Amino acid sequence: MLAVGGDLSPQRLVCAYSLGVFPWFEEGQPILWWSPDPRCVLYPDQFKTRRSLRKSIQRASFTVSYDQDFAGVVTACAEPRGLLTGTWITPEMHRAYCKLHEMGRAHSVEVWQEDMLVGGLYGVALGRVFYGESMFSRVSDASKYALKSLCEMLNGKRYHLIDCQVESTHLLSLGARSIPRGQFIAEMNRALEYEEPLSKWSDFSL
Repeated sequence: MLAVGGDLSPQRLVCAYSLGVFPWFEEGQPILWWSPDPRCVLYPDQFKTRRSLRKSIQRASFTVSYDQDFAGVVTACAEPRGLLTGTWITPEMHRAYCKLHEMGRAHSVEVWQEDMLVGGLYGVALGRVFYGESMFSRVSDASKYALKSLCEMLNGKRYHLIDCQVESTHLLSLGARSIPRGQFIAEMNRALEYEEPLSKWSDFSL
């Protein structure tokens, strides 16, 4: 943890992400700012599609969209999971990232079964870095398919890396790895040299 306090204005958030820092706190706490060492990352061309995932995707008949329901994805990511009743995606966080989305800085991936939102993820895009924030699944493997689709799209747009923040067994099984913070900052800074026009990603679909 690097700092306490401040606000979640779009300007502060963009500045923080460009320095490799992100907010993470629970409701009732002050805003806490983090930059972990090591840092978990996923290179878009290194996503692991296991045979079981391919079969699951075929059976589920998923479709994917981008930036079609950003607020719905953030709301779903904030829902209680299992025995956990709290969430770090507070109403303040929800509003802040929706503002970034309106600016073309934050994006979502939605996974659908027919007309039902069953999985997805969201994060912030700067240069050729996607800073992942959260994902959710309402049916088996929906969030994995969201991440797979994101990697394919970002690979096509020549993004360098996806910031996964802190490693988990789930992320490691999909091809993520932990690297020293110094290496992450160096790679991030190179990727931030390539700035793309601010826009929605709604033209992409699978």
